[in-house]
Amino acid sequence: MTPPALLNSLKTTLQKSKVEKLALIAAEQDFSTKELIDLTFHQEEKIAFRAAWVLENVFSLDQERFLPYATYFLAKLPDQNNLSARRHYSKILALMTKKNAPVALKEIVVNYDTEILVNTVFGWLIDEKVPVAVKSHGLNILANLNTKHNWIKEELLQTMDFLVDKESIAFFGKVKKIRKQLM
Repeated sequence: MTPPALLNSLKTTLQKSKVEKLALIAAEQDFSTKELIDLTFHQEEKIAFRAAWVLENVFSLDQERFLPYATYFLAKLPDQNNLSARRHYSKILALMTKKNAPVALKEIVVNYDTEILVNTVFGWLIDEKVPVAVKSHGLNILANLNTKHNWIKEELLQTMDFLVDKESIAFFGKVKKIRKQLM
């Protein structure tokens, strides 16, 4: 699939099955993950969101294809201002930083200067405009990166205390889970 063909597909309303199909096509063909990451910054918010949704599915389907662009993805993450696209970006980063992430991804994260990512995610947590799904993934990201930045634990605990009454009951449940992970 060529970038223009993908762009045309992203201009229409997508359902989960179509997103999965596009991700499979992108993963199977010689389509550049970098170009897909770039499309997540498209000036039309819906196209950017749909591209991010496909990107998340490409990541889930074929991490080997994503791997060469993981550092590029990490570098672009702080610039992602589309709130809908952030949901997919935060989920990808949460998966990249998990304890059971593939060794190659773990190495990239360990060797990457994640300080800006940590600051970005903390910023998302306290921003009232950021959707709760992004914040939920953000809790996972920060808890996962706590092993790399030991100062995160105290900051995250304080931030969760501040947010717990301001967010949904589901967020409260996630906070309880993260507290256990940090202890």
